[in-house]
Amino acid sequence: MSDINVTPLVDVMLVLLVIFIITAPLMASRLELELPRTAVPAGSQASEPEVFVSLGVDAAGQMFWGEQPVDMDVLGERLRETARRDPETEVQLRVDMSVSYGQVARLIAMAQAAGLARIGFVTDADTARALGLPASGASR
Repeated sequence: MSDINVTPLVDVMLVLLVIFIITAPLMASRLELELPRTAVPAGSQASEPEVFVSLGVDAAGQMFWGEQPVDMDVLGERLRETARRDPETEVQLRVDMSVSYGQVARLIAMAQAAGLARIGFVTDADTARALGLPASGASR
């Protein structure tokens, strides 16, 4: 018999389990948005901030704090509370392409009025790559 090392099936299953545990939270996001496409010069991709909150607006105009729907009053209070805890927290905006610029401007104004000045715009990197454009995860 030859000296072929065969990896036990248990080891393979444990590796697959670890991969599943790591990727499952990433697949849990179900907020369907058509993010705008951007082109950013190569090498200028922004790094992810250490502390951030995610605000989303879907095509119907519904606002989200992370993945939870919120109304304007709740959103304003959450922004103020976040600014009280850490005014350096970045607000990452994920807004559907069909949402009007006026609504985006209102969200930016709310964040700034609450005391949060760091605002990033999340764009669709996969779509930009498919179009042959350099992509950014969050452009500022």
